[in-house]
Parts: sequence; structure tokens; C-alpha cells
Amino acid sequence: MTSSETGAGKRVALAAVAGAHGIKGEVRLKLFGDSIAGLAAQPNVFVGGQTLRLLSAKEAGKTAIARFEGVTDRSAAEALRGSLIEVERDTLPPLDEGEYYHADLIGLPCLDEDGNAIGTVVAVENFGAGDLIEVELPSGRKSLVPFRDPVARLDDDRIVLDPDFLA
Repeated sequence: MTSSETGAGKRVALAAVAGAHGIKGEVRLKLFGDSIAGLAAQPNVFVGGQTLRLLSAKEAGKTAIARFEGVTDRSAAEALRGSLIEVERDTLPPLDEGEYYHADLIGLPCLDEDGNAIGTVVAVENFGAGDLIEVELPSGRKSLVPFRDPVARLDDDRIVLDPDFLA
């Protein structure tokens, strides 16, 4: 999951529109989570920054299909291709111990075991082998670090990481 800041608070991206599905305005989604359930529970979402009412969301094999109010044909659906589907962070369910939303990591300071500042988390990626945090160093250089103990771990409102893993 990725995020963006707004005046109302932090938004969390749950999916992106992959393209149109059929001719009646449905869209194919690329989900950023494990299932469609979190998205389907949202009455309203932000699609490309615009608030839209979510009429339906369902799993469809390896993808998901959604329909939004006001998107009634293939052209309108295709125009949404590439748009993020976001929700306000505070509308998501609470997390269990050890769980986190990617959006909660962005902006956290990174420190070494001795408390020395290393940088700031600017992004979280997952290419299939686990989460990677992108750390921006004071020099402006960025480095991807595996987000797993003992390399990096969440400790309250900061990330403690081993500086030997910075590329």
C-alpha cells in the first residue's frame, strides 16, 4: 500500500485501475492488499484524487472488478486507467500487534541501534519477496533496505536499521 497526504489526513492506496472491463463502465483493479474485502467495505473512495461512490467490488480470478457511480461506459472506465484508488487512513480497520500499513511507515525516521540518525522512509515497495523500505539519506541519495529483522524493524514511531545494508 502506498499513501498521499491531504488536508483531511492520510490516504492509503488500496488498488489501482488496470483498465476497463466490458462495456458498462466496470474497471479491472490491481489490488495492493491480499483481498478485495477492505476496498469493498468502503462506500466512497478517492479515484485519481476525485471522490467517487463505490457501487460494487468483487474478485475475478487473479484480479478484481469494480464499478463506480457516474462511470457508465467503457470510455469513462478506460479514462481511469492508472488512477490510484485511495481511502482515508482512519476508515481502515485497526491492526493486530506487529502489523502495519505501508502508509504508516512513510515519513518515519531511520536510526541505527545507537540512535544515530540515518535517514527517512520515503516509500515502501514489494516486488514479491517481502517489503522493502526506501530510505532517503541526508545526502539525498536513496537506498532500498529489506524490511525484516535484523536488517530493519519498526520500533514505536521509528525504524531501527543496520546501516551496513544501505547500498
